[in-house]
Amino acid sequence: MDNEVGAHVYMLRCSDGSYYVGSARRGLERRFSEHNSGTFGGYTAKRLPVVIVWSEHFLNITDAISVERQIKGWSRAKKEALIRGDFGAISGRFGRSREEVANYRAVAHPSRRPPAAGSSATVSEVKRFAMVSYL
Repeated sequence: MDNEVGAHVYMLRCSDGSYYVGSARRGLERRFSEHNSGTFGGYTAKRLPVVIVWSEHFLNITDAISVERQIKGWSRAKKEALIRGDFGAISGRFGRSREEVANYRAVAHPSRRPPAAGSSATVSEVKRFAMVSYL
């Protein structure tokens, strides 16, 4: 869907077993097709075919970009925990301690704070924000 609001963050598994993390504002299916056709060259063009192993949609593009950058810095093990949906492993073994998260949230930039009560944010956005902020 080209006119979809927000952006997708996605992870691809390449033919050589490596992972590629990216974001798409003009539709996940379109971007996936571009990767598999080698439209823009680059990392995935030499590792075809690629398969989508994880994706998440964000209504706020800046949140999507922030999550993309965060995941790109993760180890292979942490990326694989995300693919499995093993959030306990991500936040426990690989992530910050609860105290670090509490301190981070106390001084977080307003754009990284959870949506205020009564805001237009949906319940799923609030849950997603909480999950991503904790990672």
